[in-house]
Amino acid sequence: MGKSFSFPKKERLSKETWIRELFEKGSSFYFHPFKVLYLPHPDSGSTINQVLFTVPKRQFKRAVDRNTIKRRLREAYRLNKSGLGDPGKWLIAYIYTAKTILPSETFQQKVLGTIQKISSLK
Repeated sequence: MGKSFSFPKKERLSKETWIRELFEKGSSFYFHPFKVLYLPHPDSGSTINQVLFTVPKRQFKRAVDRNTIKRRLREAYRLNKSGLGDPGKWLIAYIYTAKTILPSETFQQKVLGTIQKISSLK
């Protein structure tokens, strides 16, 4: 069976306690245009990486713009997540920090760069 390019709900980080733990205890790095927070998955039996995407309302007042950025981010992650290798290791948060909306191709390259960096931390 080939690579899975889906992005099901179970891969989205939504558990409030894990999100709080990620922001309080997680490590981070900056890879323009993202600040990336990551933390080893607290559930040792987990078989999936879980990801959170956020765009600051202070920077992009219009919901349409925030949603466009998040949509591009999700798509870039969905297509490149196989680069993380073994699933079930990380909680990851992408915080968008650029002041403008970048083209989709740029998102692809930058997300791939962040995935390579995270996978090299193993």
